[in-house]
Amino acid sequence: MGKIISRFAPSPTGYLHIGGARTALFSWLLARASGGEFRLRVEDTDRERSTQEATDAIIDSMKWLGLEHDGEIVFQSTRADRHNEVIDQLIESGHAYYCQCSKEDVDAMREQAMKEGRKPKYDGTCREKGLTSGVVRFKTPQDGVTAFKDMVKGPIAVENTEMDDMILRRTDGSPTYNLAVVVDDHDMGVNHVLRGDDHVNNTPRQILIYRAMGWDVPEFGHVPMILGPDKKKLSKRHGALSVMEYEKMGYLPEAVCNYLARLGWSHGDQELFTMEEMVKLFSTDHLGNSPSVFDLTKFEWVNGQYMQKADPEVLADLLMDFLTREVGEEEAANVDRMMFVNVAPLLQPRAKSIVDMLEQSRPFIVPANFLPYDEKAVKKFLTDETKPLLEEIAGRIEALDEFTEKGLEDVHRQFLEDKDIKFKVIAQPIRVAIMGKTQSPGLFETMMVLGKDETLARMQRAVEL
Repeated sequence: MGKIISRFAPSPTGYLHIGGARTALFSWLLARASGGEFRLRVEDTDRERSTQEATDAIIDSMKWLGLEHDGEIVFQSTRADRHNEVIDQLIESGHAYYCQCSKEDVDAMREQAMKEGRKPKYDGTCREKGLTSGVVRFKTPQDGVTAFKDMVKGPIAVENTEMDDMILRRTDGSPTYNLAVVVDDHDMGVNHVLRGDDHVNNTPRQILIYRAMGWDVPEFGHVPMILGPDKKKLSKRHGALSVMEYEKMGYLPEAVCNYLARLGWSHGDQELFTMEEMVKLFSTDHLGNSPSVFDLTKFEWVNGQYMQKADPEVLADLLMDFLTREVGEEEAANVDRMMFVNVAPLLQPRAKSIVDMLEQSRPFIVPANFLPYDEKAVKKFLTDETKPLLEEIAGRIEALDEFTEKGLEDVHRQFLEDKDIKFKVIAQPIRVAIMGKTQSPGLFETMMVLGKDETLARMQRAVEL
């Protein structure tokens, strides 16, 4: 077939969720791993349920995940004339026919088929009438088998007698899904289709249309669904959120792709992959045939690993972006971006997400006079006993010629020796004084990020408390 051309074809009746994103990722990797092409088609033929908002969200989600597509986006709703052209060709070649069975006829045929333990075939009078109005049905072969080798599930074969004469064109003139998807995939040059296993039953029907038109049949692969920890269908409480919800919660797109790839694909015991590594290593041979379980704890661990390795400059930009969303451009402009650049390395070892890192960053980005204090911490550590200690250590810090981490360490070491006290006696009071709470990165690292003037201003305010 030459180079691989794959596609992702979402329906804009809702946002792109985790399951669809994984399908898109696998299709993208399949193309990129072979140097092929990846196409995007929006299947927006459901006019009542499709929305522009959902369409935009899908496109934004794909862009955020880094799953760039080749060529223009194809919108299925613009191709109705082409779909009907193919239907007319199938009628002319004898592979499709007009059917105007009444509801009573259809019900009777369905009931009879159920009694005989088979699926109904609307052939009888429908095929004999030769009517020129009503729905158009595909003339399914009366015997034989439609078989294909699924890239994930292996060989699959369906007796043609198990398939009814599917509708190709509805009474309102609109083409059906199975017809439209075949025509679109053919015209887009798609020769490899990876999709959810809820489409397995559609595949033999679509293959019959390919063969009736004399077109090459693509390779098909169907990936199992994603389950929640309770082994039931993934729900919102398990993580079945739209992709852009994960973006809003501060997760990194590379981490999302990494975790989704591991839900159904593996390369030995390796857990963490860059996008470049996934492209290099991806193969449908390593796609699993069993449903995968979405584990939020594992997902957060993966994101944490990416947070630790991220460039502080990149994190600073993300932190500024999230802050701007929260307080607006005018208020966010009061924050020095370099503060985020400097603080990010301190928070990377523990931050689970950008939102989490921004929350931990708050004590660094407010002036001393606006630093909020934890009341319990103040009562416990900013006492009459610790006040003179804070005053004296602040004075020694102020006297430093060079405000360096080593200088701070030396000052505190000498102070502890002079007072004959342990570091824990002064550590928490200082931490509460400069951060407003008892949790923070390393004390001297924190002071270095705040700077000498800000550190002293905060210690002075704490003394006044």
